[in-house]
Amino acid sequence: MQYDPIKRSLGTVFNKNPFLRKIFYNLLDILLLRAWHIKKESRQYLKNCKGELSILDAGSGFGQYDFFLSKLCPKAEILGIDVKEEQIEDCNQFFKQINRPNVQFEVGDLTKYVSENSYHFILSVDVMEHIEEDRKVFENFHASLKENGMLLISTPSDQGGSDVHDHEGESFIDEHVRDGYSITDITEKLTTAGFSKVEAHYSYGTPGSISWKFSMKYPIQMLNISKIFFVILPFWYLIFYPWCLILNYMDVHQKHKSGTGLIVKAYK
Repeated sequence: MQYDPIKRSLGTVFNKNPFLRKIFYNLLDILLLRAWHIKKESRQYLKNCKGELSILDAGSGFGQYDFFLSKLCPKAEILGIDVKEEQIEDCNQFFKQINRPNVQFEVGDLTKYVSENSYHFILSVDVMEHIEEDRKVFENFHASLKENGMLLISTPSDQGGSDVHDHEGESFIDEHVRDGYSITDITEKLTTAGFSKVEAHYSYGTPGSISWKFSMKYPIQMLNISKIFFVILPFWYLIFYPWCLILNYMDVHQKHKSGTGLIVKAYK
C-alpha cells in the first residue's frame, strides 16, 4: 500500500496557509494514536522544561511534533531533520509565518547526521522502520545526545506491526524496510550503541489495533482505490471516530502484553 502519495495529497491541501496547517496538525493529533502516546511520554519527560533546552526531531515529516514541542517548551531550540526537501521547505515557511524562530528544519540523512553532545531530547516517530542501517542511526543518536538526555522512539513491533501477521505477510506500508522490532532486538541495538538504560512497552494493543483499522487502514485503502473517497471521508469519520477516540484513550491508559507498536525510551 502506497502511503506517501496520500500524505502528499493531504499536505498539499492543508499547507496553503497557517490556519489550515494548524487544523491539519490538530487532526493528526486526534487521528493518530501514536501521537497520543508520544505526547504522553514527552509531557512526562519535559514537564519542567523552563530553561534552555535543545531538541532534535529525527524524521520531522509535516512538523506536527515540532509544533507541539514548541508549545510545550517555548524556550527550547528545536531542529527537525528529514530527507524530503519539500517538507523541510514547507515547515520552515510555516514556522516563520507563525513567528517561532526557535524551530528550524534541515534536509539530512540520519545515517550520517551527528551533532556531538548537542541535544537534551531526541524524538523519532515512525522513522526507524524506513531505515536499513538502524544501528548506525542509533549510534548517531547516542553521540548527539547530551549526558542524561533521552531518546524517544515510536515504531512498529514484530507483533503484527505494519499489519504483518506471519512470515509470508506483506507490509501494509510499502515504504517500510522492516515490519517491526521485538523489544529484545531494539533493546540490544540501543544498548550496543551506548545507551545506559532502555525502557520499551507495547502500544497499539487490542483497542488501539481496532481503532487503527477504522481510523487509518480502511480509509487509506479506499483512497488508494480512488481519490473520490476524499469526499466520503468526513462522513466515514463522523460515524466511526467517536468510537476510535474511546479506543485510543483505552490504549494509552492500559498496559499491553502485546501490541503492533512499540514506545521506546533510551537514556544516555
